[in-house]
Amino acid sequence: MASKSQQSGLDIDLGNKCSKNAFGWAKKTFPNRENKAGRLCLGVDGAFSNMIAFGKQRIGISSDGIGTKIELAERTGIYHTLGFDLMAMVVDDLIAGGFVPTNISNILDVDYLDYETVNALMQGLHDAANATNVAVTGGEIAELGTRIGGWGKGMHFNWCSTAIGVLHPNLANPINGKQVQAGDAVIALQSRGFRSNGFSAIRRIMQANFGDTWHTQAYNNTHTWGEKLLSPSLIFAPFISHLLDHNIALKGIAHITGGGIADNFSRVLKVNKLGATLQNLFEPHEVMRKLWTLGNIPAEKAYLWWNMGNGMLFVVPQNTVEQVQALAANSQYNIKVAGHITAEPTITIKSNAVALQENYG
Repeated sequence: MASKSQQSGLDIDLGNKCSKNAFGWAKKTFPNRENKAGRLCLGVDGAFSNMIAFGKQRIGISSDGIGTKIELAERTGIYHTLGFDLMAMVVDDLIAGGFVPTNISNILDVDYLDYETVNALMQGLHDAANATNVAVTGGEIAELGTRIGGWGKGMHFNWCSTAIGVLHPNLANPINGKQVQAGDAVIALQSRGFRSNGFSAIRRIMQANFGDTWHTQAYNNTHTWGEKLLSPSLIFAPFISHLLDHNIALKGIAHITGGGIADNFSRVLKVNKLGATLQNLFEPHEVMRKLWTLGNIPAEKAYLWWNMGNGMLFVVPQNTVEQVQALAANSQYNIKVAGHITAEPTITIKSNAVALQENYG
C-alpha cells in the first residue's frame, strides 16, 4: 500500500510518530499526580481523550484545533460556522470515550484584532455550545503580529480549544475498546463534509486547478467551491449521549478525523488486536468525489486522507442494532450498519468507490 503521506500535503506517518513521541513525554509526568487530585487513569494509549480523577469524579479532557480550514473562512468572509468545527473536534473526541461534554475553553491567536471577525467567531462558538449543551468557560485572545499569517488582508488567526466532560452516569468505565469482540456490529454516522481535516490536500488540488481565486469558482448553481468546502461539522456528541441515556452497550467509538477511517478505527480495535470488515459504509460525498477526480487521486489514497462521508464509527452488540436504528430514526443523524468486527487485526473497506485492506498488527 502506498504511504498515507504521499501527495497529501502532510506526512501523516510522521505526524503519528511525533504524536506518539509527544505523548511519551507526557506520560513521564503522570507520576506527578499519582494518588492526588488530577490522577491520570484512562489505562490505554492512543485514545481520543484522556481521563483524570478528582476523588470519585472522573473527567475526560481533550484539546484540538481547526487547522487550515480557517483559510476557507478568510477566503469567503464567512466566520460564524467555524465554531461548530472547533466544538466538534474536541467534544466528539470526548464522547468517543463516553465522556459527556460540559465545558470548553478556547485560545484565539491573531495577527491583529478585528472586532467584527472576533464577534462572528464567538457567536458561532456560542451557537455550537447551545446545540451541544456545553458552557464556554472563557479563553484567551493573543495578538502575535507577524507570527500569525493567512490568506488575504483580513484578520488572520489560529483557533484551538480544550474541552472537559464527565463520564456518563450509565457507564462504570470509559469506552476504550476493551469490550469489543469479533462478531460485534459496526455502525457509521454520516458526516456533513470534510469536518476539519484534509485541507492541506484540498487547497493544493484547488490551487492547481483554479488558481489563486479558486474559492470563487462555481461548485454548482447555488454555491461556490469556497462555500461548499466550508460546510460546518455535524457534532455527534448529542446522539452518542442519547444512546448512552438509553443504556446502549457502546463498546468502542472512533471519531474519524485526520488519517481517515482505517487509521482512526484501528485505535479502537488494537486494544484487543481485532479487525473489521466494512462493506456498507456511507458513500463519499459528491464534493469528495469531485476533488479526487480534480486531483487525479486514486480512491484508495482519498480514503486515507478524508472521512469519505463517515464521521464516526461505533461498535455495539448485534442484538442492539435495531434499538440504535429506532433511536436514530427521528433525529438529524443518518446511520448505517457498516460492517462487523473480525478476529484478525486487518481493516477491510469495500464500497462502490474502493476496495482496500490495512493491517495494523
